[in-house]
Amino acid sequence: MLNISASYTDLYQLTMAQVYFKTKPDGTAVFDYYFRNNPFDGGYTIFAGLDNILDIIENLRFTDEDIEYLKTHHFETDFLEYLREFRFHGSIFSVAEGDIVFPNRPILQVEGSILEVQIIETVLLNILNFQTLIATKANRIRRSAGNRLLLDMGLRRAHATGGYFATRAAAIGGFDSTSNVKAAEDFNIPCSGTMAHSFIQSYGDELKAFRDFAKYRPINCVLLVDTYNTLKSGVPNAITVAKEMEERGERLYGIRLDSGDLAYLAKNTRKMLDEKSLEYMKIVASNQLDEYVINSLNEQNAPIDIFGVGTNLVTGQPDAALGGVYKLSEYNGEPRIKLSENIVKVSLPSKKQVFRIIDEQGMFFGADAVGLVSEEKITRMFHPFDSNKNLDLHSFEQEALLKSVMVNGKRMLPKKTVTEIADYTKERLKLLPGEYQRFQNPHIYKIGLSEKLKSQRDRLMAEHKF
Repeated sequence: MLNISASYTDLYQLTMAQVYFKTKPDGTAVFDYYFRNNPFDGGYTIFAGLDNILDIIENLRFTDEDIEYLKTHHFETDFLEYLREFRFHGSIFSVAEGDIVFPNRPILQVEGSILEVQIIETVLLNILNFQTLIATKANRIRRSAGNRLLLDMGLRRAHATGGYFATRAAAIGGFDSTSNVKAAEDFNIPCSGTMAHSFIQSYGDELKAFRDFAKYRPINCVLLVDTYNTLKSGVPNAITVAKEMEERGERLYGIRLDSGDLAYLAKNTRKMLDEKSLEYMKIVASNQLDEYVINSLNEQNAPIDIFGVGTNLVTGQPDAALGGVYKLSEYNGEPRIKLSENIVKVSLPSKKQVFRIIDEQGMFFGADAVGLVSEEKITRMFHPFDSNKNLDLHSFEQEALLKSVMVNGKRMLPKKTVTEIADYTKERLKLLPGEYQRFQNPHIYKIGLSEKLKSQRDRLMAEHKF
C-alpha cells in the first residue's frame, strides 16, 4: 500500500494539538464521522476505505524528515519530541466496510486522547470520503450494467494517486477488473487491458499492428478498432486476425470501441463478427461512460459485453467529493454539541449506537435509529427536529451497526479481501428495497433519535442558544 506518514494532515490539526499538549494532555474525546447528503442525488451510500484507514492509523508515525520540516513552522521543542514518539492509542467503532449507510448518523466513532484523535482527522476523512464516494458511484454503474463485465480504466484521468484507492473502491462497488497494475497487485483485483491508438499509429498499417499484437499477446487479446474507420477498416482487420488465430488454435478475445455512436457501431460490429462465425468474440465499449450512458445503451439493445469506465468513475462525477465530516461529540465524559443556523448541521452529542431497523420479511425497513451507547434497544424513534413525528419500534428487529474495530491503537478487525467486502455489499443491497436504489427520486431513508438522545440534544441546544 502507498506509504503515508503522520504529516499527511492539515497544519491546523497540529497547531491545535500543540495547544492541547500544553493545556490538557489528558483530555479524552469522542469524534463522529458522518456525511450530510447521499452523493449523486441517490438513496444510499456504500461505506468504503475502513480496512485501509485502520492500517494507516495503526502504523502512523512522524518521520525524522517530518520533524525537521515541522521545525520550520515554529512548533515548540517539547511538542516536536512528543510527535517524534507519536502513536495512536485510541479506539474506533465502525459500521462494517461495504455496508449501506445513510446521512446524518454516525458511520464511525473515534475515542482517545484529544491530541491523537485530532491528529488523525485529516487522513481519516481523506481516505473514507473518497473511497465511499467512488464505491457508491461504481455500484450505480454496476446497477446499470447488470451482469455485463465492468473494467476500471480511469487511472490516467484520476486525481493523481487517488486512482490507486479509486480502483479498490470500484471493486467494492461491483467492478470486475482494473487496468491499474499497482492496485491490482496490492488488493488482489483482476487486471486487464487492451491497447492504445498510438500503438496502431506507430505502425501506420493497422493490420500489421493487429497481427503483431495478437502474436505476442494472444491470451485475452482485445484489438482497438476505431483508429481509422471502425466498420470499414478496424473490424474487418480484426476479423482477419481472428481467423488467422483460429488456424493457430487460438481465439481473439474481442474488439474495443472507443468513439462514435457506440450503440450503432456495436450492433453492426456484432453482425459482422457473427457472419464470420465469431460469436465468441466480445465487444468492449469505452468513452466517457457512466450509469446514465450505460442505461441508454442497454435501452438501445446495444450488444456490448464489457464496459470500460474511466473519468466519470474515478473522479466521482458529477459530485467529485463526499461531504463527510468529523465532529466532537463528547469530551471527558461530557456531551458536546455543534450548533448552526442550518438546523440540519446541528451535531448529535455523546457516544452513540446506530440500530438498523429490520422488518418482518428480514428487509431493511427504511429507517436507522440513533441512541446513546448505553441503550441496547430503542423502543421509539423520533424525527430529529419534529417531535410530532415518531415511530414505535417494539415489533421490529434491530441490528446494532457500530462494532469495535480498533482498541488501544491495535486493529481488532480481521483483514478481508476486496472480493469479500464486495460480496458483503451485494448481500446488504439485497435487503434494501428497490425504491431506495432507483436513480430518479429515490425514497429517503429515515434517521430517527431515541428519546434519551433527543432529550440530551435538545437540552444542549437550549443551553448554548443565544
